[in-house]
Amino acid sequence: MTVARRRFTTLPTLGALAAAMMVAMPAVAAPSVHPTGVTRYDPERAWNGYVLFSGQDKKTHLIDMNGNEVRQWPYEGFPPVLLDPALTKGKKGNVLVQLAQLPGVQQAGNGLGNKSIGEVDWNGKVLWQWGEGAQDAYASASVDSAGAPGGTAKQHHDWRRLANGNTLVLANKVHAVPGFAAKALLDDVIYEVTPDGKLAWQWTASEHLDEFGFSPEALKLVKAAQPKHGAQAVDWLHINNMSVVGPNKWHKAGDSRFAPDNILVDSREANFIVIIDKKTGKIVWSLGPDYPAIAGTAVPRAVDQIIGPHDAHIIPEGLPGAGNLLVFDNQGEAGYPKVSPGIFPHSRVLEIDPVSKRIVWQYTATDSRQPQWSFYSAFISSARRLPNGNTLIDEGMTGRFFQVTPRGDIVWEYVSPYYGVSAVGGSGKQIDTNWVYRAQPVPYDWVPEGTPRSEQPVPMPAIARQ
Repeated sequence: MTVARRRFTTLPTLGALAAAMMVAMPAVAAPSVHPTGVTRYDPERAWNGYVLFSGQDKKTHLIDMNGNEVRQWPYEGFPPVLLDPALTKGKKGNVLVQLAQLPGVQQAGNGLGNKSIGEVDWNGKVLWQWGEGAQDAYASASVDSAGAPGGTAKQHHDWRRLANGNTLVLANKVHAVPGFAAKALLDDVIYEVTPDGKLAWQWTASEHLDEFGFSPEALKLVKAAQPKHGAQAVDWLHINNMSVVGPNKWHKAGDSRFAPDNILVDSREANFIVIIDKKTGKIVWSLGPDYPAIAGTAVPRAVDQIIGPHDAHIIPEGLPGAGNLLVFDNQGEAGYPKVSPGIFPHSRVLEIDPVSKRIVWQYTATDSRQPQWSFYSAFISSARRLPNGNTLIDEGMTGRFFQVTPRGDIVWEYVSPYYGVSAVGGSGKQIDTNWVYRAQPVPYDWVPEGTPRSEQPVPMPAIARQ
């Protein structure tokens, strides 16, 4: 464990984050000096592997369970994705990252400044590229490549490699849409890109406005929305997650809504989670955007108020809870009209049966004998189920990753030491922050043999209790 030398006096505040991320939140106090690195670790109860993330130093890091950096790439990702060797013909250690950006634009939470994305190998060699410069990269290989729409990738928040070798890319598109008061929408689009850069399939969110479940009153608010803080286009949905449904028990039982090729997305601004039918582009399953008030902590219970969700996905086969939906429920402020969690802002991780739409497991700080507000990230963040039943959580706003057992015991915790200058959370001023968009668990056998690792216990300091 190390101690951060950089100073910051508050985490993102209401006005600051609204300006930079188009999000609102209550102010949250934080110490000006706090530990970084691994702060606690129980090897016997934790799932042991690596963790991949991009820090605010604009680099991508792979760490072991003791926080040692075992590999670094000189690129960041939003997010970086270390690929399963089954998707790379057995090659280990390949990562999807951003290859070129316009400085500062990506911090606004959109892809307009993302010029080029690609796949690099363990040593950083670019194996595939899409966006600005891709044609030049392929020219020497005599590949008939097509460029990204508009000439740049504009990827944001997510992307996934498919079993057929294509890549799903979540991107932005600025355009005028009839029926909206704003002159232009910052729309969300999904592209399926072939290895030679051509589009095999695409989907545009605004073409499905009437399928998202908005009430007539909410739809009026959606269409009347205006750009915030000098932006040229209104970020009406802010889709921040895109995952492939994958093989699951529901589809095997005959429920076509959960076809493995279908795509699941969630909207930070509108508080919904939906599944897109890959064949038709139609919404075939949805959760939200309207929910009843939070009804307590007992499970199972009907899904209650979700606010600004992130990293929604179906838990893959072979993992505990397979087939259920796992989502980081930020509980910031969002919706049409806006809703917020009240006097004690706190985040939750929810596991939801997607057929009955009931919460079957949840995590809040109280499950770790901590006050509700000690676990809170109003924007970014992620949660992933692990093979032993634990869940890896990224409390993104604070750059904190931790593993919890099913009953909420924290068995591993790490705070990112990688700080950088950012305008996010600074009310327009430059500040130092260590926020992390997403943390990906990486099995030991996904990286080249001989990659170092350490599993030394890190005891938690004793806490005096009355």
